Amino acid sequence: MRYLTFALAKGRLAKKSMALFEEIGIRCDEMKDPDTRKLIFTNEELGMRFFLAKPSDVPTYVEYGVADIGIVGKDTLLEENRNLYEVLDMGFGACRMCVCGPESARELLKRNEIIRVASKYPNIAENYFRNKKNQSIEVIKLNGSVELAPIVGLADVIVDIVETGSTLKENGLTVLEEVCPLSARIVVNQVSLKMEHERIRRFLTDVAEQLRAEQ
Repeated sequence: MRYLTFALAKGRLAKKSMALFEEIGIRCDEMKDPDTRKLIFTNEELGMRFFLAKPSDVPTYVEYGVADIGIVGKDTLLEENRNLYEVLDMGFGACRMCVCGPESARELLKRNEIIRVASKYPNIAENYFRNKKNQSIEVIKLNGSVELAPIVGLADVIVDIVETGSTLKENGLTVLEEVCPLSARIVVNQVSLKMEHERIRRFLTDVAEQLRAEQ
């Protein structure tokens, strides 16, 4: 039996996913060792293999079939736009992708003129403004604290993930528009879904039932 391989986004998402997997009988104890330097972890009994990856790399591993199944945030899926099947919303890690800025920028969003937008998610920002709002923008990609951009005058607004909004408030910014809701999603390689249909379907059914039981 070939391994069913999972690519998990490093951090809280991987920990929550593995905790949920344990509830449906999928264990991988060697992943719990904080000192391990291993990159790939296996459960020989179940024929499953797991590895942790940078969130932005998870869709790539799944698209190319290195992983059959991936678990990653919806923000990453939208930004990477890879060819794969998004099959289940896990519900956790819920937050929002929003357009944020000072209250004074609200008027700019109503006018059909070019504005400057800073974001860690340039593709999401571009798609939202051009395709949903029909507004031209100049996108500035940042990797650090994007909240700084409108404060120092680098951008008019930002497109970023909002959880509680406390960081925005502390810096005199606010949510101006909501782009989309976000949460953890399960994605599947297109070929794997055909080749391993029964095993993947059974896994997805077990996860969905466990998520319902926890609600």
